[in-house]
Amino acid sequence: MEEVDKNTLAQLDQLNVLIIDDNLLVHSILKESLFALGIKEVRCAQNAYYGLRLCDEMFFHIVICAFNVKSDKDGFHLLEELKFKGHVTKTTVLIFLSTETNESLVNSIIELQPDDFWTKPLAIKKVRSRFIALLKVKQVLFNINNAIDKKSYSKALYFADRHLQNEKLAFYHPNINRIKGESYLALREFEEAEKFYFQLFKQYKYSWVYLGYAKALLKQGRLEEISDMLKTLIDKPDTRFGAHDMMAQYFIEQEDYEQAYEEIKKAMALAPRNIERNKKSWDLARLTHDHKGQYVATKNIAQQAKNSIHDSPELLLNVIRASIDLACATPDESTNELLQQTERYIRQFEHDLHDANHFKQQLIVVKARLHNVRNEREKATKLVDNHMSLMPTSIVEDNLDRVKVLHELGMREDAIDLLAAINNQIAGDSLNSQVVRRYIAQESEQREEIHFTAKELNSMAVEHFQKNRLLPALEAIKQALKLSPKNIKLLFSQLKIMIKITQEDQDTEELREGAEKIIAELQHHKLEGKSLVTFEDLMLKWQKVTSKD
Repeated sequence: MEEVDKNTLAQLDQLNVLIIDDNLLVHSILKESLFALGIKEVRCAQNAYYGLRLCDEMFFHIVICAFNVKSDKDGFHLLEELKFKGHVTKTTVLIFLSTETNESLVNSIIELQPDDFWTKPLAIKKVRSRFIALLKVKQVLFNINNAIDKKSYSKALYFADRHLQNEKLAFYHPNINRIKGESYLALREFEEAEKFYFQLFKQYKYSWVYLGYAKALLKQGRLEEISDMLKTLIDKPDTRFGAHDMMAQYFIEQEDYEQAYEEIKKAMALAPRNIERNKKSWDLARLTHDHKGQYVATKNIAQQAKNSIHDSPELLLNVIRASIDLACATPDESTNELLQQTERYIRQFEHDLHDANHFKQQLIVVKARLHNVRNEREKATKLVDNHMSLMPTSIVEDNLDRVKVLHELGMREDAIDLLAAINNQIAGDSLNSQVVRRYIAQESEQREEIHFTAKELNSMAVEHFQKNRLLPALEAIKQALKLSPKNIKLLFSQLKIMIKITQEDQDTEELREGAEKIIAELQHHKLEGKSLVTFEDLMLKWQKVTSKD
């Protein structure tokens, strides 16, 4: 790719500009403004497809992109792809256009780090003044940004220090200091970063200073020292998203996955388009046994990735898998609508496939699991015995799904062997690898200990309870809750069994402590409607049986 230098940036008539917007009036206003400045090469595209084609054909020093690009991908995914393909780098002037200014859009744009964000309608005078200011910043910061593009953070620090000693560049010192702080963090020099940001408090009150300082301390495990600052950051609209995202990362590193999951959900609500964050939410939902959260996360990924560089058939396949997992974890018969939707997803998946043979094994597995959850065990077993391979593939998710169907059909030894093979597939020390590795270990432990789904265990508990076999009923529900600990109906069932045991004077101190924990867990949930009525009824019964003592 052609590389732009400082001299080129200084020569306006040598700059190439790309405008991507579906509004021809925007093209006209911007071209008029740019031509008046002396820029001669301005190309325009009305959609993402032609914008990408133009980038493949020539190099652009400046890219101006609208969020709402009709007919194909939105501006967020377009800019993400332009960055991924190297068409947009830190040395490129990147300007984002939008008529919207809602918090979710602004947060998503901030993640892509454009140089400026212009709201429509555009004013010609404002366009010219801001454009010249952006070019000057890029010109001054070229060496630093070029080093960042090459991940040469030490070199970026060297250039930053040189520029900070130049009083003529005082106007640009905030930009330079921001890059300097980010370089310290990228080099994992957290103590240096802490000292650096602490000194900046004397000069600046920018949001990035507070977020950078907080991150430097969190990376050193010093959460308590900045707890008040974090509360303030979470309360402020311009730092709320960054604080939640940073806290999620911190809790993952501390292996506190429950807290990490709570933080990632808040970050996702504020900036829903980032696919990697959605995937992280899915992994954390799996670790915390939130089956509904897994289903929602996979649907979000499939929806947000549409027409992006992340789009693939596997995304819908993961939605199908998560919906079956949710059905297996739901203890009653309220899953009919979910299973009907799953069948529709399967039909859509088969219809959209260009190469059905490539996904033949995956379809066998999900169809077998669907038969099994519908209590059509014979059909499921026949599919697995006659058509499913036990050889592990190179794709972890495919292997995990086969483990599940083997376990659900009672082929536990095969399931355990396949889990061991999956564990050997997960390489690296990235946070994602750590989370997946932990999930596989959790799956291995549970599948050795528990031989049924939460739905099957609940059915066993109901049968035991009806025949007054209370302790076996309690044990079955406890196992079901290990698989689906957040399920309200299972918690209700456990409390109901404990009340019955206490009524018959078979309770122990341990059982009563367990019941109090269940009550506390239920109080933590925001119950309403029938669930609240059920809880209040169970509480009255519990108070009645315990008040006899």
